[in-house]
Amino acid sequence: MPARPTRAQGASSPATARPLAALLLSAILSACGREPAADGPLPIADQGRAAYAACAVCHSKEDPSAPGYVALVGPSLFGVYGAKSAHHGDYDYSKAMREANLVWDDATLDAFIANPHLVVPKSRMSFAGEPDAARRAALVAYLKTLK
Repeated sequence: MPARPTRAQGASSPATARPLAALLLSAILSACGREPAADGPLPIADQGRAAYAACAVCHSKEDPSAPGYVALVGPSLFGVYGAKSAHHGDYDYSKAMREANLVWDDATLDAFIANPHLVVPKSRMSFAGEPDAARRAALVAYLKTLK
């Protein structure tokens, strides 16, 4: 087994290893697109994009009329903001949702995301609701961008 090199032979010292490790970590984080904490919080729509991961299990954010659209369990949320309930013609909405006659504005979306079955009893929405008002506001802000 070869002997370990001495510092005189090119081995790094703890004093040079730490800055190198910090530089490497910085490069890795920047390559991942991570923003430094000093830049402040994410804009509300970006926070909503992160929160949308829970919705994405059942709902696409893609345009259902686009080529290659893949339907999920729930209807696409593309263009949902400002639309009437049960607005995507190709989705088989529950009778309750078809008869709800809602417009998906800030207040309606907030209430529905908070407690779907209170707003549309007997809908097929399996989500129990989001109690955090800030998270709901972020989701609504993100849904407004899906157009």
